[in-house]
Amino acid sequence: MSPPPPNTGVPTANPVAAAVPAATDSDLSNHPGAIPSPLVGTAYHAASPDAAPFVNVGDHVTAGQTLLVIEAMKTFNEIPSPRSGTVTQILFDNATPVEYGDVLMIVD
Repeated sequence: MSPPPPNTGVPTANPVAAAVPAATDSDLSNHPGAIPSPLVGTAYHAASPDAAPFVNVGDHVTAGQTLLVIEAMKTFNEIPSPRSGTVTQILFDNATPVEYGDVLMIVD
């Protein structure tokens, strides 16, 4: 009978513990109130760093009202609300990159 292998101090992977996938914006892409990004760029909550955000969670918005701006190629593009309703979720952090189709907000 051979002796047990020496303990090397290196932890082994636990096959039972698996990471739970986080909810993603794609989970909300079919939501009827989803506001997807129409372009690639950097999304901002306000027109400038010292300005108030265009909208907050709980705000009632009207169709055509500016929800956010996306900077693309040194141009700031205002993103209007396609419908009237209440902002129930804001799904991006200020000054973060967004991709085409990323769900940015939910307006119900």
